[in-house]
Amino acid sequence: ANIAAPVREKLIEKQVDAATKRITILKGLIRDAKTLKPLYSSIELIDVEDNVTLAKFESNESTGKYLVSLPSGKNYGLIVRADGYLFHSENFNIPETSAYQEVEKNIDLKKVEIGSTIVLKNIFYDYNKATLRDASKNELDRLVKLLNENPTIKIELSAHTDSRGGDKYNQDLSQRRAQSCVDYLIKNGISADRLVSKGYGEEQLIISDAEIAKLKFEDEKEDAHQQNRRTEFKITGK
Repeated sequence: ANIAAPVREKLIEKQVDAATKRITILKGLIRDAKTLKPLYSSIELIDVEDNVTLAKFESNESTGKYLVSLPSGKNYGLIVRADGYLFHSENFNIPETSAYQEVEKNIDLKKVEIGSTIVLKNIFYDYNKATLRDASKNELDRLVKLLNENPTIKIELSAHTDSRGGDKYNQDLSQRRAQSCVDYLIKNGISADRLVSKGYGEEQLIISDAEIAKLKFEDEKEDAHQQNRRTEFKITGK
């Protein structure tokens, strides 16, 4: 497969002012997380604001490289899939610029095997509640697809809070949030005996309070708390 740059008409026509050349090149490598060998994968680029798929393309089979051009000054979602691997999804902003720029994103995919864990990046709940927002449905639908494609795997779906708030409150909230995700999967045809919900509260912080205290700026601290607030799934059986 050739390196894809499925740019053109649709993206440029819709949003790019050619006169100012406000073009960003997004490029990188898709690799196996353990061996770091290049992977052939399918990649989807989404306009998060409109929830519209802007482009679908592949990484190069022999090098794992991908390349796409897109307008700057927007929030994008990137979804990467490869056979036998867990999907990767993330949101990112491309800063507004009046010039050509390049942004590099290398992505390592984890194999579908017992113990593999990924953070579900696009799961959102109402503030201090366990209610899933509509914006979470696409991410959970990707998990439904993965479970249907791998009908023997079992997973633990876990929710985590930051360290603010009481321990018991955080544990209870995280358990209810994890259960909301499991309920959605069951409603969409996944057997309940393949799923376990687990709320960890603030037990498993990615960034400790001591590390957060060392950060200078409030927005850095808030970003750290946000990383601690997360929903994950782990393959527990296959």
